[in-house]
Amino acid sequence: MVQIATSKKCVLVQGNFDVLHPGHIRLLSFAKACGDQLVVAVNTDNAMAVKSRVSEQHRLELVNSLECVDHAFLTGDTAEKIVERLQPYAVVKGKEFECRENPELDALKVYGGKLIFGSGEFESNAEQYIKKNNRVASNLDFSEVQEYAKRHSILPSSIASTLNQVKQLNVLVIGEVIVDEYIQGTAVGMSQEDPTIVMTPNKTEKFLGGAAITAGHIKALGAKSVSLFSVIGNDDAGEYTKEKVLKYQVDAQLFVDSTRPTPLKTRYRASNKTLLRVNQVRQHKIAKELQRDILEKITDVISSVDLLVFSDFNYGVLPQPLVESIAALCHQHGINVVADSQTSSQVGDISRYHNMDLITPTERETRVALNNPDDGLVILANKLTNRASPKNLVITLGDEGIFIHVPDHKHNSWENDRLPALNRSAIDPAGAGDCFLAASALALSVNASPWEAFYLGSLAAACQVGSLGNTPLSLNVLEQAISESFK
Repeated sequence: MVQIATSKKCVLVQGNFDVLHPGHIRLLSFAKACGDQLVVAVNTDNAMAVKSRVSEQHRLELVNSLECVDHAFLTGDTAEKIVERLQPYAVVKGKEFECRENPELDALKVYGGKLIFGSGEFESNAEQYIKKNNRVASNLDFSEVQEYAKRHSILPSSIASTLNQVKQLNVLVIGEVIVDEYIQGTAVGMSQEDPTIVMTPNKTEKFLGGAAITAGHIKALGAKSVSLFSVIGNDDAGEYTKEKVLKYQVDAQLFVDSTRPTPLKTRYRASNKTLLRVNQVRQHKIAKELQRDILEKITDVISSVDLLVFSDFNYGVLPQPLVESIAALCHQHGINVVADSQTSSQVGDISRYHNMDLITPTERETRVALNNPDDGLVILANKLTNRASPKNLVITLGDEGIFIHVPDHKHNSWENDRLPALNRSAIDPAGAGDCFLAASALALSVNASPWEAFYLGSLAAACQVGSLGNTPLSLNVLEQAISESFK
């Protein structure tokens, strides 16, 4: 029998759930909003007045697949008996039951429980409420990646060896943490007072982004240990960051700066499209005293680090003097260093990261750094290489994939290649670059070839964009994609 946490306001819903449809989704999401814990009693085949074509076990699995459902179980009991046994805070039923006899009401009155009727009047997209699974999306297109693997003699055995060696790596990630908030809703229409889209919110989710999710990806992909160095504000978003990082099994060295909030980005979405994004950030550079504190702490641990990742979102956590000091420290200890510097609503300059093992700018970030709107990708990549001297450069191209530039600094030559975007039906592009950087950097750090590293990075990014929100990519999911890519 299901166990109810006594400290939580439990809400109970009972039904057949013969065919799981949007009406069920609306009722159950409404029920979850009425309390803290949603328990669903699914009637067994024998308890149903009309026999279902769907087996009781399959009906239970469908209900359990909903993100709003905390527990679901099969039952042949009446509603009164279930209420007597579980004593939920409330029972939620559809609006159509309001004018009918509700036998569980007497059982609820015994201990002060509530009977709530949900109208189900708001619209929602059922796919928003399905729990994420660990299966590789069927819409990954491996046709070109297989040709790429042949060109560069990439074999399943070498990939397996690379992933096995990654398990020995100790990684340090430094940069801004960001809290990404998604408010899902229904677009009601246009306001009559002013030309504004009106939406009704029905679901809010938060994800950890920025350097924190890069650290999360690296840990989830198998690294032995991951340390995150960042600066947060004295606020709710900072507390959320501390809690979430612990769940990612990342050792967080979070410095508090009361002059700046923890970056919070809120996206308002309807029908799988973002209507508006609100950024609560400050972009001033952290104080010199704080820079010294961070550098001292990194100096204390640098001898045990195998890979350092600059995850720069250009909100002031990585001023140039700090970057140069950390990079010099890494080069002194023979540590691999990679960097990503984002230019979106903020302005960054990837070219300020010199002598990195890998940099991964977007095409726009590359053009901004070089102030070059004209040249083609090959010339653009060569000019950025001449300025920043990276060992490897990948220009990410969004839904067009990646452009790879591997320079030979000794002979003033280079080799180029490309990979397309492998996921043709991306749900949410957030995190693709973070995931690519994480997987590629790990592979390079165990001496995989650049071609193999970027093969892994592309597969990781393709898996990542298959679901809403930026959450750490499971190694099992990546390994499944690798297996399918060689078929």
